[in-house]
Amino acid sequence: MAVFKGLSAFPLTPADGDGVVDTQALAAILERLVAAQVDSIGLLGSTGIYAYLSREERRRAVRLAVETVKGRVPLIVGAGALRTDAAIALARDAAEAGADALLIAPVSYMPLRDDEVWQHFVAISAATDLPICIYNNPGTTHFTFSPQLLGRLSALPRVAAVKMPPPAAGTIVDQLAELRRRTANAMAIGFSADWILADALLAGADGFYSALGGMLPNEVMPLARAAQSGNVSETARIGAAFEPFWPLFREFGGLRVNYHIAHRLMLTEAQPPLPVLPLPREAEWRADEALQAVLALNA
Repeated sequence: MAVFKGLSAFPLTPADGDGVVDTQALAAILERLVAAQVDSIGLLGSTGIYAYLSREERRRAVRLAVETVKGRVPLIVGAGALRTDAAIALARDAAEAGADALLIAPVSYMPLRDDEVWQHFVAISAATDLPICIYNNPGTTHFTFSPQLLGRLSALPRVAAVKMPPPAAGTIVDQLAELRRRTANAMAIGFSADWILADALLAGADGFYSALGGMLPNEVMPLARAAQSGNVSETARIGAAFEPFWPLFREFGGLRVNYHIAHRLMLTEAQPPLPVLPLPREAEWRADEALQAVLALNA
């Protein structure tokens, strides 16, 4: 499905200390993504602090996004929640507002079993007409989808894609081959974790879900396009400028790094939602140097 192909940019959702979304700042960030011609926008992903926002604020963010984007770029909306009924309500909110697709994570406090996640997706897919991307993000949800479960889920109506983390073992090429063997043919397989962006697209992944692309779309798009076209030398040339970012992403998480980028670019003064703290002061100079190296690509 086209909505799950190419580079999907995942922006921050600027909000104040009370969790009220700054719609003016969000609109400005979204306009930058549209102007950069990203293939889709992933609203309310982990970078978009979905887990820290109330249902009403998430609904405000989706409405604002639909009004801002105006159909120029497909809009994928995160509808993850602890309870199945809450996820269904969020999915319906997104559909009513005009979203094009859903991103569903099995958010958990109690560890979930495969059959529980299966029932969660059965219920959501029965309650919406929007295509669904499975959000496999064990780093935040503490649930890992097995290839067997993904194969089973791929047969559900509306389940059209999966967003995968870096392989825990083996290569991206091997993981792609196994998933394509186990899942329905039409299922789009994409990856996240920005440090593998180039490798995933060079390996033939259908899409990539990029947090850094949400803040630096004009710089990330050429890297994605070079990798999609199979241009190894150009991918390596552009990718070298991004290398200083990856240790920061692994050490502090993309969320903290992206807030720092947003501040430096004067896109928002919003801070991460407490108890998450900003990038430590001693790491700021590293992030500044990484940012300047990437911005120099378009200088």
